[in-house]
Amino acid sequence: MFSRSVLALFLVLAPVAVQAQVERAVPQSHEAIQLSYAPVVQEVAPAVVNVYATRMAQQQSGFGDPFFDQFFGRSPMFQQRPRESQSLGSGVIVSGEGMILTNNHVVEGATDIRVVLTDGREFPVDLVLADPSTDLAVLKADDGTGSFPFLSFADSDQLEVGDLVLAIGNPFGVGQSVSSGIVSALARTGMGMTDYQFFIQTDAAINPGNSGGALVDMNGRLIGINTALFTRSGGSQGIGFAIPSNMARVIADAGEAGGEIVRPWLGAQMQMLDAELAASLGLETPRGALVTEIAPQSPAEAAGLISGDVITEIDGIVVQDPEALNYRVATMPVGTIVQLTVWRNGAPTTAALEMGAPPSASVDQTTISGNTRFSGVTAAELTPALAQQLGLGFSTQGIALIGIEAGSPAARMGLREGDVIVALNGAEIRDIETFESVASQRPRSWQIILQRGGRVIRSVVSG
Repeated sequence: MFSRSVLALFLVLAPVAVQAQVERAVPQSHEAIQLSYAPVVQEVAPAVVNVYATRMAQQQSGFGDPFFDQFFGRSPMFQQRPRESQSLGSGVIVSGEGMILTNNHVVEGATDIRVVLTDGREFPVDLVLADPSTDLAVLKADDGTGSFPFLSFADSDQLEVGDLVLAIGNPFGVGQSVSSGIVSALARTGMGMTDYQFFIQTDAAINPGNSGGALVDMNGRLIGINTALFTRSGGSQGIGFAIPSNMARVIADAGEAGGEIVRPWLGAQMQMLDAELAASLGLETPRGALVTEIAPQSPAEAAGLISGDVITEIDGIVVQDPEALNYRVATMPVGTIVQLTVWRNGAPTTAALEMGAPPSASVDQTTISGNTRFSGVTAAELTPALAQQLGLGFSTQGIALIGIEAGSPAARMGLREGDVIVALNGAEIRDIETFESVASQRPRSWQIILQRGGRVIRSVVSG
């Protein structure tokens, strides 16, 4: 992407994140300190776009007060009316054909999405893929020629703490801006932002509007998608997070292939180790993923894993915790065979694991409608994969609620997505047919037993 002269200029100052053999160096002279990031910015800036997403929100008209609704009713005068709102973010063009990566939260629920390039060109785009699990989305723009400027992916596994990075986006809607910094930490987990907790932390300034923008290395290659900032004031405080490029590449490839994501499934429940538990297992450090349950007929079972194993490495890469292992699994294609290092009975052993596709989470599902308290519920039979997604044990029995229509009788009753219906009016609920039959009835009252967040809740509501 660069001329030899530009590349030579930056090898003095910048770490090459994708070539581990290049020696990193700090500035050694006054001339080195005066080197500029401008050549990198000139190369990458045209591939970073502003993303404008239009949504229709509900705005209360009239009094909009429940007190008045009691007396005057919900006449059209007092109904909620649609109101147009617009959100702003950033995106990165990753192919000459106009494939764009951004954050899912930037475009979620949008009725119209447009992008604006640095040269002022504006394009309507199609939403090709939305993946809330990673908070990534793929958009597609078309200029009729397939000649968009784009960024190449770097290997985010080659990053090291201290590497120089640039963050490019549209903070606060002021226009494209660039900030510089270093990689502050790698493999940040437990942030609660996506299902796959494995982030690059940087001190390059990331502000509202930067979401979906590019984090690039000194070779001008994409190493991350800026996704969040840690702040108490709403502005940058030197802690920003980016989704690693190796995960972003998986989503981009899925978008280019048609928009379907098939993630590998391990089929094992895992937990973190603390110092006391690690010591009891004979481990020197509390590092790894402790296997607590194996799903029948799963890849983990086929690999010979058993409850009590501690997975410490995958293909030679150290596993710090279960979230790090989940990230590694999610970035591998189905069918890949990996080598696991496992701590078992006080000694290390190995296991070959073939990444398999999960059993469908919605093999049998239904949506309840009509004159019933359960109207508005979409429910699915629990498969091991769905149980794991909901944080449930593989042996959990019942029907999982995977969708609740806003404002529906089910929503007003207090049901939530992720609830597992165990029994209704004394009838055990184990399959969709039974749930459909019982939930469609109109008894005087409902005796409901459900599981929510590890708790069993028993409730009686009117019919």
